[in-house]
Amino acid sequence: MSSQSHDTLLARINAFDPAVRREALEALWHASWEGNIELAQPTRAVNLHCHTFYSYNGYGDSPSAVAWKARVAGLAAIGIVDFDVLDGVREFLDACRLLDMRACAGIETRVFVDRYAKNVINSPGEPGIAYHMGAGFTADCDTNAAWVSSLKTTAQDRTRSIVDRVNAHVREIALDFENDVLPLTPNGNATERHVCIAYHTKACEMLDKAAERHTYWSQKLDTSENDIAERESDPPLMHALIRSKLMKQGGVGYVAPEGPDFPALSDMNAHVEEAGAIPTMAWLDGTSDGERQAGQLLDFLIETGVEAVNVIPDRNWNIEDEAARQGKVKKLHAFVKAAQKRSLPILVGTECNAHGQRFIDDFAAEAMAPLVEPAHETAMIMYAHTALASHGMGYRSEWAKNNFVDRNARNAFYVRAGALLEPSELVTATGWNSESSPEDFLSAFGQ
Repeated sequence: MSSQSHDTLLARINAFDPAVRREALEALWHASWEGNIELAQPTRAVNLHCHTFYSYNGYGDSPSAVAWKARVAGLAAIGIVDFDVLDGVREFLDACRLLDMRACAGIETRVFVDRYAKNVINSPGEPGIAYHMGAGFTADCDTNAAWVSSLKTTAQDRTRSIVDRVNAHVREIALDFENDVLPLTPNGNATERHVCIAYHTKACEMLDKAAERHTYWSQKLDTSENDIAERESDPPLMHALIRSKLMKQGGVGYVAPEGPDFPALSDMNAHVEEAGAIPTMAWLDGTSDGERQAGQLLDFLIETGVEAVNVIPDRNWNIEDEAARQGKVKKLHAFVKAAQKRSLPILVGTECNAHGQRFIDDFAAEAMAPLVEPAHETAMIMYAHTALASHGMGYRSEWAKNNFVDRNARNAFYVRAGALLEPSELVTATGWNSESSPEDFLSAFGQ
């Protein structure tokens, strides 16, 4: 395969047309079988938290592209998590089945936590508001369920209101949401990051002279022209500046959220569990009032139905300032111990929702040592849950509750099942169902 053909397929795998993406994925997979594309040897590294372009991916990656990147890199497992939508779940899991990849899929949103109404949790500067997840959705999940549609509608209303406020500040490059922003998304789920791209693009169209543009942005963003010039040479940096200056706290587009603007934590957990997935806590860095007492927070969340936690280690250890790095690494390790004490699976990932974020954590880094085994074991748990859920044998199913005396026993089974069950196997052909016992399942593999 020529480099041009390869590049063309890599571009087409991110097309907004799903049929084009599937065709490109199949062509890439076929090329790898013919030896024209080298695939890395399998590793134990995983990434279970990677956003796609259905919310925002820093590299424009579709669900199929995320699956392909994972296969090329030799990851043991890959997982997607999109903000406020489940639009990419079926495509992603189908792609991973084709590529023999262990996989899981989830959703992330912000919820209101009444118990912590006066405390910042993991959304900086926003008391009572928490980023929260559901993990382990299957390919047959209802992507248009009322609760999912409500999340998307609320998020889009919030994004539109940001544009309205920012437009008043930058009238010369005011955006038309329908024509300037929505075309940047495959299915109408525009985020702040899409809006930033749109403003930067509009400025380049309306102010074609660089010097004029630098002066304009300098005034609007209260930043030196030299800094603007440097950032414009690296667009993702410019987008980040626009977002921080205009849309975050202190910016003209920012409005402090209130509890009613978000679903209640308990309601979100109930919806996730009803969909057969696993309510999952998202942990930031342990520096906020809410996260400082990790054990107390975990115990409360477990009471509300949380059964797993998610961490993004890279932002906790890959820090230049040594004092800050040591402090955050200590908190990361303490949180991992607290989660392990409660036998909670720990999803590990990198997000990929901003340009520059790595696709794979550096699992060889010293700070990552306590996470290497938990990350891999959790990947097996999440994959086994995803594969077995449609047979009534998911991690939170009545079958699991009836067959395992505690969370440790349940985890042990799903770790083994995830390691034994090959992604390309047709689970439906095995005859497993909620009448089967864990022993029935394991015996099919000679265990």
